[in-house]
Amino acid sequence: MKDRIHEELAGLKDKLIQLRRDFHQHPELGLEETRTAEVVADHLRRMGLTVKTGVGRTGVVGLLQGKGPGKTLMLRADMDALPLEEENQVPYRSQSPGVMHACGHDGHMAILLAVAEVLSAHRHEIPGRIKFVFQPGEEGFAGARLMIEDGVLQEPAVDAALGLHLTNVLPLGLMAAGRGPVMASMDSFTIKLKGKGAHAAQANLGVDAVVMGSQVVGALQTLASREAPPTTPLVVHVGSVHAGSAFNIVAETAELKGTVRTFDETLRASMPERLNRLVGGIASAMRGSHELDYQFGYPALVNAESMTRLVEEAIVEIMGAQAYAKMPPRMASEDMAFFQQEVPGCFFFVGAANPKKGLDTPNHNPRFDFDEDALVLGAQAMARAAWNFLSANP
Repeated sequence: MKDRIHEELAGLKDKLIQLRRDFHQHPELGLEETRTAEVVADHLRRMGLTVKTGVGRTGVVGLLQGKGPGKTLMLRADMDALPLEEENQVPYRSQSPGVMHACGHDGHMAILLAVAEVLSAHRHEIPGRIKFVFQPGEEGFAGARLMIEDGVLQEPAVDAALGLHLTNVLPLGLMAAGRGPVMASMDSFTIKLKGKGAHAAQANLGVDAVVMGSQVVGALQTLASREAPPTTPLVVHVGSVHAGSAFNIVAETAELKGTVRTFDETLRASMPERLNRLVGGIASAMRGSHELDYQFGYPALVNAESMTRLVEEAIVEIMGAQAYAKMPPRMASEDMAFFQQEVPGCFFFVGAANPKKGLDTPNHNPRFDFDEDALVLGAQAMARAAWNFLSANP
């Protein structure tokens, strides 16, 4: 049966490409995926699945009921695009100005629809249930959390979860996963500094928010180098600074925006106090004041040992041991983490780069594209892992 599923997915290659290109041509931003959701829901209904829409605002869930009692496995794909103007000159180029599928979510949806089509055709041979979850708002909108709040992990209760991500970090034909923490948490902060305006020729009469901000940017780096254990990864990054209005004016205000990333939840919880203390000390020493707005975003993504082993075995079964690699922890973030806080899961990576075809630009780039042969491989790996999980837990 596993070989039949493998072959049937290979036979869907043209359909996979067609689906992916349709999604690519019609990208939609997070929590605005109305057309995307309609297309997904229509495909799932035609497969005979029980479909719910509007889950987590624009999310879609298709439920496959197998031949009897058993576990419930969730398979997840994200749906949203990025606010980028596509630079690729391809027939399936984005038709939405300023919006582009630059992270592979178009491919993720195509993969999951193909898996749903093949597995639904074998529902009478599958124990348990599968929830095919098409999630909105992964790119900073915490769509996974919104879906959880709308009950996606209940009725029936989900026992485990799988997700994947196409990446040009890995070449076509290679897949990777890791055990334990594999992607960092992602929080954001805004620091507002208040000084006193003055003429640049009499800067002593003012309090310069630009100088304050400069000191803060440098000092924040000591949180990683001097306050976190040297063996604990921590990123404190300021990505936006806005201050001043003219060359000859002492700026009265400055605003800094940045992100904090780590795998350590205890360290993560302490970061607002640490930023507040450090920034407050600098502002006070320079006769100014500050406000800190710290927003907790995505938690660290943690792969369960059992589910990671399941994925590893599935990849080796269909592609051989040489096709599997252990993915080292990455400081990028992913809101699949919310699902995996609730149920054991594995989030794995599917290599999609092909330098010979010029398809090796990184994700989140206006020239991002990938080798579409990765679609079949990703679908085969996910379907094999799903089949193995449900067969082992009748």
